[in-house]
Amino acid sequence: MQGLAGYIIRRLLWAPLILLAVSLVTFALGRFGPGDPVQQLQGQYRDPEVRERIAEELGYNDSFFVQYWRYMKSAVQGDFGETLEPRGFQVEDVIFPRLWVTFQYNVLALVIIFGVGIPAGIWAALRQGSWMDPLTIGVLLLFTSVPVLVSIPVLQWLFALKLGWLPSSGWEVREFFGMEIGVLSKRILLPLIVLTLPGFAGVARYTRAQVLEVLDQDFVRTARAKGLHEFTVVSRHIARNALLPLATMMGFALVGLLSGSIFLETLLGIPGIGEYAFAAVSAKDSNAIMAIVLLTSTAFIAANLIVDITYGFIDPRIRLGAGAER
Repeated sequence: MQGLAGYIIRRLLWAPLILLAVSLVTFALGRFGPGDPVQQLQGQYRDPEVRERIAEELGYNDSFFVQYWRYMKSAVQGDFGETLEPRGFQVEDVIFPRLWVTFQYNVLALVIIFGVGIPAGIWAALRQGSWMDPLTIGVLLLFTSVPVLVSIPVLQWLFALKLGWLPSSGWEVREFFGMEIGVLSKRILLPLIVLTLPGFAGVARYTRAQVLEVLDQDFVRTARAKGLHEFTVVSRHIARNALLPLATMMGFALVGLLSGSIFLETLLGIPGIGEYAFAAVSAKDSNAIMAIVLLTSTAFIAANLIVDITYGFIDPRIRLGAGAER
């Protein structure tokens, strides 16, 4: 298959196979891994007859593949089963509001990370050989080297207890046009600091490497030889070509919008998907764990597919590479 259509079809054919493999492995770990969801439902009572009745009602006495087929059939229809913690709720009713919380602050953090990291990387590359290049990258790497479990208590002590500038934790929502928005509150500032500081270095270093590669190209030397202003050379010729590979990084970074941060949300009291994933694993809630894995895996596959298709539109050599090799 030639052309863009064949390129897209090849990518689409792989997506369900990958998702099937991920779901099968996750479901097997939930059924055969440590912990028994039936005992979780029994509570403190260990009556064998009650256990057998619960297992029969939930279909746990059926074969593994029958259970897997039944679950996936319901999941495709949007039914992920009931939660074990809290009990009596549908998984989708608990997960999606938390996904919205995680999505909000991650989008804002992603904009800040790329908004600062890209200019910093370009700045460092254009000053290669001077002390400003290693200083810029070194300062950003310093922030990256501090673990979240260390930075959160330190920032809480500094900004909340010592200076009293920011709330130490929590999530405050305000309703706009029927939507609950939590990123317009002062409480979002501390989580943003924790998220963005470690992320600057990765974007800056990648941008710097790409800019250095572009600087050696003939069209850059030609643009400067024509007497164009340095800002024009950087913005029109260097940045445009150097930032194209960042589409891959941006695509995979979008997946993080749904994964959340377990430590961040747990320590700062943000009711996002990361905090719920930690609680679901602790409670051995297989339905919730399965739903989270399926949703994040689907998001990862979708992001990867979008990046591949975008590259196919931008660079025809990529989508025609397989045909050229033959």
